[in-house]
Amino acid sequence: MKMLINQSDIRSFNEDGVVILRGVFSEWIETLLKGAERHIENPSERALTHHHEKYKGQFLEDFCNWRAIPEYSDFIFNSSLASTASSLMKSNSVQLFHDHFFYKETNSGVPTPWHQDMPYYCVSGQQTVSFWLPLESREKSVSLKLLAGSHQLNKEIRPTSWASNESFYEDSEAFMDLPDIKEFTTKEWKTEPGDVVAFNFKTIHGANANIANTISRTLSFRLLGDDAVYKQRPGRTSPSFPGINQKNGERLREDWFPTLVSK
Repeated sequence: MKMLINQSDIRSFNEDGVVILRGVFSEWIETLLKGAERHIENPSERALTHHHEKYKGQFLEDFCNWRAIPEYSDFIFNSSLASTASSLMKSNSVQLFHDHFFYKETNSGVPTPWHQDMPYYCVSGQQTVSFWLPLESREKSVSLKLLAGSHQLNKEIRPTSWASNESFYEDSEAFMDLPDIKEFTTKEWKTEPGDVVAFNFKTIHGANANIANTISRTLSFRLLGDDAVYKQRPGRTSPSFPGINQKNGERLREDWFPTLVSK
């Protein structure tokens, strides 16, 4: 399959921790929309819902459903997702970590606060990538916002519970507070179906609330590269993987996290 990225994209991803790729998954939008509709009708036990007291719409998120939703599996294994990840991360191997679905109803009013993904995960490493793939046109005002270069900070940002803003783990001494976002260049784009924002697990990002009269459906696919390994966190991770039975520094078990590329 022809690659739709270039050396400038790869350089931006590694230097800024984020890059937008235009139209790379356009041919898969119809398939993914079918999967999203299936998902909305039958969310998993992992699903979380968020509400804002001033707005009626809900914000639903769900994790790790690629085995249950054939359209997601089809995309993961048969699109250029893995080869694109390999090029961006400069990695010989690509391993699936998980899929993540976001559904914001009209006037949900729930923003996504500034955060890094990595501190919530049971992994560590620099070769990581999340693909943020909106399934409908998205104005810049309700698109993802990312801080360029924030993936190069010396410590991870303290994770919090979004509902209470309290520390996600009881022991949070290993983390730093959120830096002044004005010190970074904010990257945000208007997007069309088929566009994807690719970013490092350590890149600080967030999103405004959806207060428009339109729904918002987004899929994210989290992938791991050569240096990504298991990391024991000081508490339950998000998503959690009960019974994973791994030690620090081990490659994630392939029966749960399949290898998509191995050169």
